[in-house]
This record gives sequence, C-alpha cells and structure tokens, in this order.
Amino acid sequence: MVFYKRSILLSVLLLSGCGGSDFTDLQGYMDEVRARPKGEIEPLPKFQPYESFTYSASALRSPFQPPVKLEILDRQKGSENIKPDESRTKQFLEGFNIEAFTMVGTLANASGAFALVSGAGGVHRVRIGDYLGRNHGRILAIDESKIDVIEIVPDGEGGWLERPRSLSLKERS
Repeated sequence: MVFYKRSILLSVLLLSGCGGSDFTDLQGYMDEVRARPKGEIEPLPKFQPYESFTYSASALRSPFQPPVKLEILDRQKGSENIKPDESRTKQFLEGFNIEAFTMVGTLANASGAFALVSGAGGVHRVRIGDYLGRNHGRILAIDESKIDVIEIVPDGEGGWLERPRSLSLKERS
C-alpha cells in the first residue's frame, strides 16, 4: 500500500512539471489565422467525364517492326494460279502474326516429326501441312533447327505471291 501511494505521489510530481501556462506560440498562431482576410471558398473544379479509348489497330502491322521495303520497279507480280483457299476452316494459330512465334524444339515418334512453337499464350505442337500466321502460312518442312513456311500474301494489285519464311530454333540463354 505504501508503494502504491509513493507511485501516485511520484506521478503527480512528474506531471506537474510537464504543465505550464506558456501558450505564446499557440496564441501567436491563432492571431495569425484570425488576421487572414475572410473570403469565399474556391468552388470545386468542374468534373470532366472520362472518355474511353478503343484501340482498333491491333490487327495491323506493329509500328515497331520495320516496314517491308519493296522497290516498285523490282516488285514481283502476282500469279493467277496462286491464291489462298478461303473455303477451308482456319486453324487456331492463324489468328496470330507469324512474328509472335519462335521455334523452341522438335519431337518425333512413329506418326512423324513435330515442331514446338512458343507464342499465342503457350507452346504449341505443329507438323508439316499445318497453317501458321495471318498470311495463310503453311508449314512445308521441319528441321531440327528451323521450320520452313510458305506464306501467300497479296501483291497490292489484286494478285497473290508466295513468300518463303523460316522460324529458327531459339536456344535457351
């Protein structure tokens, strides 16, 4: 009980030292606030609604890819014999640009050779005769180091051209 009385007495003495009646800094601040001119409060800024933007050029060539340079004089003319088969059912990988794919490996079994291509959200198994890319690209050959593809592209004058491409094996780095 004596200890309890001593601790109360000690805490009262300590707290009495913290107190004081020197409020000059607070009083000075209050005087400064009272001395400010009284005016109207600024109105809130006008609300401007958000206008959404729809990107409609996603199906076009990437602006970060260099354009294909064609000399007008040296440009090949399309053939009437070459044209894509518009009546066949499109395969899944034809919905993506061929530049989005990289070859990552090969597989072989009794039913034939397959290539593994990375792109379009995953790794896909393709074989000779499958289609790849938006330009009617058909796989002609699969090698351990590359995939040979032939694309059918418009020549700009109503005809079609065959353009060979290849996807090289991308080794892990």
